[in-house]
Amino acid sequence: MPSPIAQYALDRNFPSDLIFTPERAAEDAFLSDLRALQPELCITAAYGNILPSKFLNIPPLGTVNIHPSLLPQYRGAAPVQRALQDGVKETGVSLAFTVRALDAGPVIACERLEVDDQIKAPDLLALLFSEGAKLLIRELPSLLDGSAKEKAWPQDDSKVTLAPKIAPEESWLSFDQDAVVLHNKVRAFAGWPGTRAKIVLVDEGDGQCKELELKIITTRVCSRSNFERNEADDITFVKGGLIFPCGGCTSLEVLEVQLPGKKVVNAASFWNGLRGKKLKTLSQYK
Repeated sequence: MPSPIAQYALDRNFPSDLIFTPERAAEDAFLSDLRALQPELCITAAYGNILPSKFLNIPPLGTVNIHPSLLPQYRGAAPVQRALQDGVKETGVSLAFTVRALDAGPVIACERLEVDDQIKAPDLLALLFSEGAKLLIRELPSLLDGSAKEKAWPQDDSKVTLAPKIAPEESWLSFDQDAVVLHNKVRAFAGWPGTRAKIVLVDEGDGQCKELELKIITTRVCSRSNFERNEADDITFVKGGLIFPCGGCTSLEVLEVQLPGKKVVNAASFWNGLRGKKLKTLSQYK
C-alpha cells in the first residue's frame, strides 16, 4: 500500500515513477535515481533509520528533518510516546539538519506546545507534525537561500535525553505504581502497543476466580480517598468509571476498556456485563 504522502501525490497526478520506496536509503539503485533528480534540498519526517553519507551528500542545501520534540530532548524513535510517558507539560517540534548521528544536527527552528494531560500519543503526534509542516514552510526561504545554515544553532549535548523504540512487553500495567505513572503510560502507548492489565474476576456465588486480560484505552487520575472500598485490591465502579487502586494511595479511573477480540466499550457497559461479579487487581506483571 502507498504511504499517505504517496497516495496524496498520486491523487494529484504526480508521476508514479518519481515515487521511490526503497527498503533502505543506502540502496545503490535508489541513490542513483535520487542523484539523477538533482534535488537541491531533501526533507524527512518519521523516517526510522539513520541516512547514509551517500544520501546526505546528494542535495547541496542539505537534508532537513521534522522531529516531534524540542531537540536535544527526546532524540530517537519514540519522542512523543516517551515525552507523554514522562508526563511532560511542554513539548514541541524541531526543524534540524540531518547528520550521521541520531537527531543530532544543528537546529534551524522550533515551535513549543503545551501538553494537555488527557491527550494521547496519536493525537499529539498528528498535532506536532502539523505544526512541523507549518514550521518547514515558514523556513523554506532561508533553507533555499542558504541562510538557514548560518542561523542554525548546535545542540547542547549535555542536555540530551533519549527516546528509545517501544517494546511490546512494555505495555503491561502494574498497579503497585502511582496512578499518574499509569495514566501517562496509557496516553503514551495509545494506538500501539496499547496498555494491558491482568485482573481477577471473582464469582462470589461459587467462589471461582478467573483471570482476565484487559486493554486499557482511556483513563484519568483520581484520589483514592474519594472512594470507599472494602479491600485494597477491589476494583469498584463509581460515576461511569472503573476505579483501580494504585500505589501511593492513588486511584486510576478507567473510562474505556477492550477485551481480546471484542470492541472498545465504556466502563459502564463493561461493568454491567459482569452481572454482579467482583473484580480485583493483580499487583505486578512481568
